[in-house]
Amino acid sequence: MLLGTWNLENLYRPGGAFGPKDKATYETKLAALAATVTELDPALLAVQEVGEPDALRDLVGMLAGDWHVALSEHADGRGIRVGFVSRTPLEVLHDTNAFPAKLLPVQAADGGVPVSEAGRGFLAVQTETGAGPLRVAVAHLKSKLLTYPGDRFFPRDEGERARYGAYALYRRAAEATALRALADVLLAGEGRRSDVAVLGDLNDEVQAATTQILLGPPGSEIGTSGFRTADKGDAGRLWNVAPLIPVEQRFSRVNSGRRELIDHILCSHRLVHRVTAAGTGAPGAGARELPSVGADPKERRGEAGSDHAPVWVRVGD
Repeated sequence: MLLGTWNLENLYRPGGAFGPKDKATYETKLAALAATVTELDPALLAVQEVGEPDALRDLVGMLAGDWHVALSEHADGRGIRVGFVSRTPLEVLHDTNAFPAKLLPVQAADGGVPVSEAGRGFLAVQTETGAGPLRVAVAHLKSKLLTYPGDRFFPRDEGERARYGAYALYRRAAEATALRALADVLLAGEGRRSDVAVLGDLNDEVQAATTQILLGPPGSEIGTSGFRTADKGDAGRLWNVAPLIPVEQRFSRVNSGRRELIDHILCSHRLVHRVTAAGTGAPGAGARELPSVGADPKERRGEAGSDHAPVWVRVGD
């Protein structure tokens, strides 16, 4: 069974404010996305940046076989949301953007009302596999790419850059905390006996504080001496499969010429100990060629494919 996550980058139908400008450009993008999904051949794929539900249905319609789709109803200001496409039926368990009750609202701009919910929803579903039920959640946390007042992508001065960098970090940390709360519900203290995964574009790298929030109790990371030794924390831990990805493939986006792994798959104890392989791009294809993105995401409007590589993990029964 192959599980994957992929940011589809601005998946909109043509003619709107954010999507391709014409039908031909749209069809080229869809064809590139469909070719990658076909090559990946996932049992379940978490997706991000679905701008229009109909656009995802157009993509799924280009894939061979039967597919099931689940999408969050909590979209951001541009209409983008997270979801899943799967070979097996999906039961929606949770669709929420709420911060945990004890987490206070966070500042998101120089003025205005503090933010008390995630910018995009967290969607959790359950599906049946040959090894039993699998519960998975998908998220797309606040980006490190900054937007300033007046829809600017460049600051007026370094003070503004620093403040808005802090605001983005506040939001991403709060969203990671909310996602961890959802993971706690899915794990229910049964991580050693249940298959649970958290997937998505976390918008930061493996060792970033916001990514680390999601792991739960510390210790036993892959590659450490504690990984094969059971302890009490295993029931609530999640393991990032990043160390299992070959070094030359260990990136999912190129930011200003720098390779970074910001898309992640986190697995429960029972699931991670059945992982047989992990990677980015298509299995067996080596490192994927990706375009380098800059501070202005509008520069790639209408480009074919995606500026992210899929991240995947193969799990045995």
